[in-house]
This record gives sequence, C-alpha cells and structure tokens, in this order.
Amino acid sequence: MKWFKRTIIALFSLALLGVVAIAAAYFYVLPDLPDVNTLKTVKLQTPLRIYSRDGELISQFGEKRRIPVKFEHVPPLLIDAVLDTEDARFFEHHGIDPIGITRAAFILLTTGKKSQGASTITQQVARGFFLSREKTYVRKIKEIFLAIQIEKALSKEEILELYLNRSFLGNRAYGVGAAAQVYYGKDLSQLTLPEMAMIAGLPQAPSAANPIRNPTRAINRRNWVLSRMLEKQNITKAQYAEASNTPISAKYHGAEISLYAPYISEMARDYIVEELGEEEAYTGGYNVYTSIDSNLQIYAQKALRDNVFAYDERHGYRGATKVLWTDTPLDTDSIIAKLKQTSDVQGMIPAAVMSIDELSAEVITSKGEKLNIDWQGLSWARKFISNKRQSQSPKKVAQILHLGEQVWIRNNGDFWQLSQIPKVSSAIVSLDPHDGAIRTLVGGFSFHQSQYNRVTQAKRQLGSNIKPFIYTAALEKGYTLATLINNAPINKPDTRQGTAWRPKNSPDKYTGPTRLKVGLAQSINVMAVRTLRYTTIDTAIETLIKFGFDPTDLPHNESIALGSPSVTPLQVVTAFSVFANGGYKVDPYFIDRIDNAYDETIEKSNPTLACPPIVAAPAEMDPFASMATELSSPEVLPVCGDTNSHFAPQIISAQTAFLITDTLKSVIWGGGDWSKGTGWNGTGWRASRVIKRHDIAGKTGTTNESRDTWFSGFSPNLTTTVWVGFDDHSQELGRTHWDVNGPKNQISAAEAGAKTAGPAWNEFMKNALADQPEIPSSPPDGITSARIDLATGKLSRKTDHTSKFEYFISGTEPKEFVIGTEESGDIFIDNSTEELFQ
Repeated sequence: MKWFKRTIIALFSLALLGVVAIAAAYFYVLPDLPDVNTLKTVKLQTPLRIYSRDGELISQFGEKRRIPVKFEHVPPLLIDAVLDTEDARFFEHHGIDPIGITRAAFILLTTGKKSQGASTITQQVARGFFLSREKTYVRKIKEIFLAIQIEKALSKEEILELYLNRSFLGNRAYGVGAAAQVYYGKDLSQLTLPEMAMIAGLPQAPSAANPIRNPTRAINRRNWVLSRMLEKQNITKAQYAEASNTPISAKYHGAEISLYAPYISEMARDYIVEELGEEEAYTGGYNVYTSIDSNLQIYAQKALRDNVFAYDERHGYRGATKVLWTDTPLDTDSIIAKLKQTSDVQGMIPAAVMSIDELSAEVITSKGEKLNIDWQGLSWARKFISNKRQSQSPKKVAQILHLGEQVWIRNNGDFWQLSQIPKVSSAIVSLDPHDGAIRTLVGGFSFHQSQYNRVTQAKRQLGSNIKPFIYTAALEKGYTLATLINNAPINKPDTRQGTAWRPKNSPDKYTGPTRLKVGLAQSINVMAVRTLRYTTIDTAIETLIKFGFDPTDLPHNESIALGSPSVTPLQVVTAFSVFANGGYKVDPYFIDRIDNAYDETIEKSNPTLACPPIVAAPAEMDPFASMATELSSPEVLPVCGDTNSHFAPQIISAQTAFLITDTLKSVIWGGGDWSKGTGWNGTGWRASRVIKRHDIAGKTGTTNESRDTWFSGFSPNLTTTVWVGFDDHSQELGRTHWDVNGPKNQISAAEAGAKTAGPAWNEFMKNALADQPEIPSSPPDGITSARIDLATGKLSRKTDHTSKFEYFISGTEPKEFVIGTEESGDIFIDNSTEELFQ
C-alpha cells in the first residue's frame, strides 16, 4: 500500500509540475504572442491584375502568385487529400494533436531527432502567419499556445481556408488556387484526382516534390497522398489504381493573359503604384479595369504590325541575323540549341537555312520543325541599300539566302515568309470621342524590344495633321468653306538671315485662287500659310491651346501652319475628337475602375462628357409667396449623364465642328463629279477604297523629309491616330522604287502620311467598324447650304458641273452671284431642309 501511495503522490507531483511548467511556459512566452484576432481580417498578399473593360486579363504584377478561394469553393476531394496528408484529426482536436505530439516526443527520446509531421494545420497556420520556421523549443511552445488561441478565435473552416490560401506550393504559387493555375492552367473545380493529390503533397516539399523540377519524387509523393486517401476511405481502390498510374501532366503556366496590351498595362501599373505605393500595389490584390476594348485592341495591334512589316519589306532585306555554319553543316541538335538562344519577336521565329532551290528554301525552327518557304514568301527581299534606295528585285533564292544563315520567318496568315525585325517605329491610339475613354493603345511595334510608349511619350512634328485646327480658327473668324485662298508660291525674305522662306506644295503645283475646302482636303501648304496670316499667329496658337496642345510646343512663326510643333499621338487623337463630338474637349482616360481584393470598387472614373448641361426652366412662383423672396438658381440638368457627371467644355461651335468634319470627309471621298470631268481626290482617298463607308473623316500628315507621317480621323463614335517614323529624329522614312518594264525603268514615291501611316488607320477602322451600321450625317441647327460656283465660291443658279451645294453657317453664305446667273430666278433659304433652292 505504501508503494501505491508513493506512486500516486509522485504522479500527482509530476502532474502538478507539468501544470506549473506549462503555466510558466505560457507566461514566459505570453509577452511575445501576437493577437490571433488579426487573422479575422488578414490581408493575403495577392498580385495586382490589369484587365480590359470587358474583363480580359492584360497583365499581372507581383512576386507571389495567389488566387484566393473561399472554403466552400474548394472541391471536397481536395480537402480530403490535404487533411489525409497533413492532419487527419483536424476536425477532432482543439489546435494540437496529443497523439501526434506523443509520437514526436517518442521519436525524439529514442533517436534524438526532431520529427516532422507533429504540427497540426492550425499550428502550421500559426507558424505561417506569426512565427519563423526555425526548429527551437521556444518557437514550438509559442506555436502550441497560438494554435489553441486560433481555435478559439476562428472556426475550423476559416482556419482551413487560411491554410489553403497561404501555403507556398512552389514556382511562386501561394495557395491551392494559384497552384492549380501554375501547374495545370486550370481552375480548382477542373482538377482531376491525381492533380489534387499532387497539389496536396506540395506544402511539406514544394521544391523536392515539385512536379516540374523533380517529376520522379513528385510521383512518389502524389501516390503516397493517394494511399492515405485510400486508407481513410475517401477514395476507392479503383480510383487509387487509376490515379496512381496516371503520368504527370504538370507544366508551368504563366498568368492567364488573354489580351496582349503591355503598354496600357504599364500605364495602369504606374498609376496604381503612384497612388498606393509599390508594396501595397503589388500585394493588395487590386484589380484594375482599363477602358481598353479587347477586340479593338487586337485589331489595332494587328494593323500596326502589318503596316510596319509592309513599310520595312518595301525598303528591302537587310540580310541574315547571323551565320551558324559555312562549310561544314552542324548536326540538327546543335542547330536547334543555337536557335533556342534567340526569343521569338511579334510572331517572328528564328530559323536556319537548310537548303535552297531556285525559287524556294527549306528552314528548320528551334522546335525542330522543317518548313518550306516558297517564292511568294521570298520575292519581296530585294537588297536594302538605304531608306531611299533599294536594289533590283531578286530573280532567285540564291540572291537572298545562303546555307547556314540564321534568319527570321513568320506566318502571315496564308503562308510562311522570310521576315526581319523592323527598325521603323509606330503608334496607334483610339478614343471614344464622347467621353475620352481610350479604347486602344499600342505604343510601339514590340514592347519586348522597347518599353518606350510612343503614344504618350514621343513628341513628334505634326505635319499637315495640324491644318484642320488652323482652318478652324479661320472659320470661327469669318472664312467659309467657299472662301477663295490664293494657291500660289510664297517667298518670304528674312533680311536678318539673308535668306527667304519658300514653303512648297506637295506635289509642287499651284492653281491660283482655290476654295478653302479643297485646300484642306488636298492639304495644300501655301493655302494653309495664307490662312494662318488671315487668322494671325496669336489666334492660331490660342486655338491650338484650346484643343489641348501645350503652348510651350507651339513656335510663334508661320511654320506652325505646316505642322512644325512636336506633339504626342495622344494629344492629336484628343484634339481630333473635338470634331467628332460636335466641339467638346474631352479628357482622355484609361482606367474605368479599381476593385480591391474583396471585389469592392474603390475608384470609379467620372469622365468628361461631350454634351451640354441644359438649364431647366424655374418652377412658377407661388402667387402667395412673399414678393421679397428671391428665386433660387435654376437646377442644371444634363443632356447626357446625370447631375454628378463632369461635362467637357465646348471649345468650338457645333457648326464649325460640322464644317471641318464635312471637309475631312472630302479628304477621304474627294469632291466634284468624275463623270463630268470635275472630280478630285483628297489626300486620304485610299481609305474610301478600303473602308467603303461615308461616315468617316480623316487627315494625312507628313513632315519635312518624311521624318514623321500621320493619319488621324474618326467615325461618329471612334477617333484614331496613327504615327509612323523612326525613334531617331534624324532618320528619314525615305522613298521606295519599283521596276516598270524592266530594271532600267523605275518609278519612285516618297513615304507620306497617306502611304505610310494611312494603311494602318484604314485596316484598323475597317475592322473596328465592320459590325457598326453607317451613321448618316445630320447638320446641326444653324447650318444651311447654298449652290455655289466651283471656280469663284459665289452663288450660282447653274445645275451643271460648274456648281455644287456647299454648307455654311447660317448668315455666312455668299450674297453675290457669279456673273451670268444673276437674273435666273428668286432665291430662298428653307431652314427645315437646310438647303438653298432656286
């Protein structure tokens, strides 16, 4: 009996000591224990994502890949796999697993080694959020106490959700949602049983059992997870047999980028980093929805790329990028290895020339694929001499390619062809003219080659794209579309310099007095200068500033009429939008809204709207109200938007905007009557052949020596600007030459806005407007039309090819008849039809 009492006393003493020890340990670590209640509002580090307005993912920024998922959205089979592997008694214990701790203690006592696997999922959450991974007794004690507190603060489902979203699973993937995307390119709900088992086995060995880096160990780990699931009766033997024999299908998947728009994504990233700071921007889980339309963006990128290729190829082939061998051919593996050292660029892939025939060549790609390049894919490659000169057209492949050369090839949609990386640059940008939303933005040919955003950063001389604004100033000062301006040479001496300024037309032809409308439509330089003299330089500059151009970029001399100011494509497309929307200066914007990690909108655009607020008539006065009571200001009610909307200022009248738009339509569709011999083309006539609709207007632009070329224009709902040039301002776009009836007979043409920038505008607008009905033109109030004589701009009663109807701001139509038609009848203006009739 004594020994029994002694045993009881000893056990009680040990228990008491244990309690005291636990209490002592608790109070020892208590000051260092964090507040577990912070887990209720924990903010997981989630990357920044940039989207188009229609929800296509453009880019993702942030070191950690994480796709947070709710517990209820995790497949039950994946939860079984995780629990069977990590913590089979998770829903039974209170944060610590006595059985697991006992097992770990036994291993420590018998082997002297610390065992893994004793930590419950709750302990792992405690360690992951609050502690380091060092293996010390103090850390373990803290981990145990934190786990107990976490179990009191959170539900089991909340704890498991934290674990599933926070665990590092290799390849920068944090959480099961990201792992499903990184390894399989799938949503969690799409995973198969072997894929779930693979992911469930990663938390304890994200590198060692990584299916991409260590497939053999990954299979062993996966199959062990499957065996645990079978042991716990969460899968059947048949499921186990099938899943354990499934080969590894994991491979690295980047973020699911569904829309390539790197320039706009950089703009969005810069904006949110500036607003929130780099740390918060890259980890806060923000989703930025831009104003970009994904379909239009794809059209814009293709149009720019096709146009740049076309320019580059018509100026000749610059030769192979390198020579891989000369006399002794390399073996196939060596060739492929060398080709893999070069990355693809904008659809172009590196290839090696393996053999050549008279009119074809065989090449091999970095994937080991052998392709045949026929003559239609090679015939363009006459030798490049300079931007102004090209050699004669080749007659056989040996004049172009040689064995062992590394070249670029691309598939143009119809066949494989020889290619090369263009040296010329380009940019395209489109706005919704009614609110300034940027619908497309392509800042260059290849973001991989150059991150320089030419839409927003490149200030280039505007050339003849400036003329609509010069003529706008003239119309607002009193000119009409029928005003005659002398199309004659200008010779302005500079006595201080001993020189003279002699602006020339292109082509160098002069027709004498010519109507303003023809002068703008045909981009006649000397008429623009004389129009500037009428408006005065100061008035022209004031007008340009109203359109959004920076006054510091506007020289105070007559060269401004020919486009000497240097401006960005974004400024240009914004300015042209004024004509498209009836005279309003909208502010361009590219971010529609920003949502936080909880899908709450924290910022929403409030764009400037191109419409006038109208003043509602004040309510009738109460006859019994005090006569001394003052009427309050009438409420302002907008035509579009609502009372919280921002409204763009109207900088020119709707009538002036209409007249300029009508003239810019003539740039594309010309004028006169071809059947009667009076027809004429505008400088942008090619657009009419490609787009084939009458609700488009535009203007070409070319600078001296063709260093910059432009095409800007619009439909009623979309304004677009295209620029083409070299980043090096000193380089000219040059000329191209064609053989006519043999190499000794050649014709040549200079690069210019219509030829160089116009094709990209034409292709883009054709595709962008393909599904949109044509919108008929409707003159605003205050516009009338009168039949005028084409030669003099005066009123005419003739109905033959010498006259036409022209639009005028009411009251500005001509009052004098051309000689010979004065007594032909009475004239009256019918404002209901806005026509002047005989």
